[in-house]
Amino acid sequence: MDYEQYFKDELDGVRDEGRYRIFTEIERHAGAFPHATRYVDDETTDVTVWCSNDYLGMGQHPVVIDAMHATLDQCGAGAGGTRNISGTNHHHVLLEKELADLHHKESALLFTSGYVSNWAALGTLASRLPGCAVLSDAGNHASMIEGIRHSKAEKHIWEHNSPEDLDRKLAAIDPARPKLVAFESVYSMDGDIAPIAEILDVCEAHGAMSYIDEVHAVGLYGPRGGGIAEREGLMDRITVIEGTLGKAFGVMGGYIAASAALCDFVRSFASGFIFTTALPPALAAGACASIKHLKDSPFERQRHQERVAKVRHKLNCLGIPHLDNPSHIIPVMVGDPHKCKRISDWLMDNHGIYVQPINYPTVPKGTERLRITPSPVHSDADIDKLIEALTEIWSECELARRAVAA
Repeated sequence: MDYEQYFKDELDGVRDEGRYRIFTEIERHAGAFPHATRYVDDETTDVTVWCSNDYLGMGQHPVVIDAMHATLDQCGAGAGGTRNISGTNHHHVLLEKELADLHHKESALLFTSGYVSNWAALGTLASRLPGCAVLSDAGNHASMIEGIRHSKAEKHIWEHNSPEDLDRKLAAIDPARPKLVAFESVYSMDGDIAPIAEILDVCEAHGAMSYIDEVHAVGLYGPRGGGIAEREGLMDRITVIEGTLGKAFGVMGGYIAASAALCDFVRSFASGFIFTTALPPALAAGACASIKHLKDSPFERQRHQERVAKVRHKLNCLGIPHLDNPSHIIPVMVGDPHKCKRISDWLMDNHGIYVQPINYPTVPKGTERLRITPSPVHSDADIDKLIEALTEIWSECELARRAVAA
């Protein structure tokens, strides 16, 4: 077999479909985000980032930067090993305590990313609970799907955000079997929010464990940034809350929060935890500082929601279609992979506006979109520039608009 030719042919197929991904090389500047520098060959240009998951701009917040600087000077660069072999730093322990407190759980466990925390926790729980059946929401993230697949447990996919379908599928399973229901709070591509209370009602009626992914909600919702479940007063009813430190908290890493026994169980049996080097202490300290700040400060969340509302209003005024949802994620719907990439490239090349095109397989074919994520640090001028450029290219691409309300 000509391996190199096979690789090239497969890549050519992706290009022909308009979904070949080209990484945008940027350099963020602390204190200036969302403005950044773009690198193309030997040239640089100024850009404004509109697709970052650093939702609150905490990656540049002074309390986070100062904590990381101090810990870097104190502890050095790396953790020095896995958590089992010299890698458990004092800052890891402090962060896990902070996370347990955030979610009102007995314990928390750190991982190197949100992807790994889902893969390792779901894979371990589902594989080691005897005869476990896993029920996964149809819209779940790839990390959850991979963790469940890795477990080799019996899997049932229930209709997205449908407690009724979940109830039907749970009712068909032997009541004596262990059952694990996995879902998200905020779904990152459509921005919709799960009916958490109704899902938990079904879980409790059938004796099933509940596992919620709050990666796109922690820091952003709830009086202390505990997520949608905190906002709705439901954290105590959820078995496992999973989150990330790399989005609203602005740093890196993932975690689960649950009972002390469950966290210890995952710590003791999850290969994705046992055999990987621990997060650098400076990252743990930065995340801890970010969480502490957002527990006490509502400003970032309030400003964030105001910015989101402003962008939505301006899009509505121009009839540019976007998915109506109750979250902070604004999917501007294009519906064509070639036009989606064309719009993204044009915005970048002509206006220094960075919005990444979202194509298949991240979203279904025919639902290609620009995923806009306003932040508290986007100014009115940034918003005006985005909207003016977007409406211009929308007309050039001859894309349909919504009726504009009088």
